[in-house]
Amino acid sequence: MRAIKTSKTTYRHHYNEGDTLSPWRERLNTIIFGAETPMGRGFDVLLSISIMCSVIVIMLDSVEAVQNRYAQILYVLEWGFTLLFTLEYGLRLISVRRPWLYFKSFFGLVDLVSILPSYLILLFPGAQPMLAIRILRLLRVFRILKLSAYMNEAQIMMTALSKSLRKIMVFLYSVIMLVIVFGSLVYVVESKEAGFTSIPISVYWAIVTLTTVGYGDISPQTPLGQVLASTIMIMGYGIIAVPTGIYSAELIRTYTAEKVRNDACPDCGETGHDFDADFCKYCGHALED
Repeated sequence: MRAIKTSKTTYRHHYNEGDTLSPWRERLNTIIFGAETPMGRGFDVLLSISIMCSVIVIMLDSVEAVQNRYAQILYVLEWGFTLLFTLEYGLRLISVRRPWLYFKSFFGLVDLVSILPSYLILLFPGAQPMLAIRILRLLRVFRILKLSAYMNEAQIMMTALSKSLRKIMVFLYSVIMLVIVFGSLVYVVESKEAGFTSIPISVYWAIVTLTTVGYGDISPQTPLGQVLASTIMIMGYGIIAVPTGIYSAELIRTYTAEKVRNDACPDCGETGHDFDADFCKYCGHALED
């Protein structure tokens, strides 16, 4: 529960800047955005279980055999979860000092998307286009994103991804240049009869080959084309490891930074203590809270 407490305390501080809340709204805020009390922890657990169950219901509803047999039960369960999440969304807006900040935040938008499609489906009765209904029903799966608000580890992963994004984008730019060059070369080498009818098609083949997917729908027939294919395959093994290494290194740095305290010991001045430490690990002096 430590991770939940850390993450939710951050949200609580962010959304509660402003005027003082009334006592009952303050109490509601503590339960919803905090995990310091048994009721707050119970709220987190109940909501997490509800999210998972609602996603399972949505997935089962897409199975034709299950839907035909239990359509009514699935319908009732779906609307039960929709009303529950609607109530939760309303309580979140009520319990913060600045509802607009929460409304336009990432998790506020996720909460809205998790309930809005069910109500929009009511606008498409009977003979309305089924495709629109299927899209709206699919959007309800985004409820699974609500779980990430309760995992501090998810915040660490997102922070690491954000910090490594520029390096990964530079790497992807290099990969794009490679597949364009190799795709153009194989287009020149191979014939249209082999399936390489255009440069875009050849670039598609280069991407499939470089990522070691290998659908096999197009393959080079000439010796020079096969040499190019072999070169791309060998490069593919090394290229796949690059973004993994970049992200892993940044993840380790971010995780390490999250687990240490940057405040200096008042006695010896050393830093880098564990985040839950009460005493300095170098001199034993009590650390300031």
